[in-house]
Amino acid sequence: MKKVLIVEDDINIVDLLEIHLKDLNCDLTKCHDGLSGMSAIYENKYDLIILDLMLPGMDGLEICRKTRARDIHTPVLMLTAKSEEIDKVLGLETGADDYLTKPFSVREFIARVKAIFRRTDMNRQPEANPSKGIFRHKELTLDIDKRKVTFAGRRIELSPKEFDLLALLGTNPGKSYSRQQILNMVWGYEFEGFEHTVNSHINRLRGKIEPDLSNPQYILTTWGVGYRFNEEL
Repeated sequence: MKKVLIVEDDINIVDLLEIHLKDLNCDLTKCHDGLSGMSAIYENKYDLIILDLMLPGMDGLEICRKTRARDIHTPVLMLTAKSEEIDKVLGLETGADDYLTKPFSVREFIARVKAIFRRTDMNRQPEANPSKGIFRHKELTLDIDKRKVTFAGRRIELSPKEFDLLALLGTNPGKSYSRQQILNMVWGYEFEGFEHTVNSHINRLRGKIEPDLSNPQYILTTWGVGYRFNEEL
């Protein structure tokens, strides 16, 4: 049974989501304001957080930002009545994994939730060969199967998208990817046009693995193209 937190102040939407999530055998917790939602995230573990953007007390962007700042990597599906590009960009850049604009169809909502559950279940599946998919670059070690990153023996906590981004680059050293290619391969084609999100995640990733941000050694910029992992490590 999946544990799902809904943080949404529209009771009608909560009731609708509850009906369909229970059909997916989900155990639900419901909060109707940002502060109680934030407390629930801090105090419990969930398989999915469904988070409205506009909330009383604390908005969804701030909740998502604080959640990721605490190294809580629970997938976040963000809901909003707004459709402007800037809101979608901000949601993704603060760490949301997916995004739905109201009004949305129940079929699309269920499909997004199932896709998130499939990704998290695949990430938890043990591999028969524990040594498969381990990449070492100087002091950085990337274990694809365990979704584990260490630097100089110390574990580095990454969000799901930060890990996917590092895995893409780190397993293909020397290969340059444009921002649009990265966006399509890590986030999916439905986010085409939001290349700003790639820049933000690259900056956060560098902040976690680069000893000297003024002189990156692992994730390099290919001027006029995008980014690559240093093949000389």
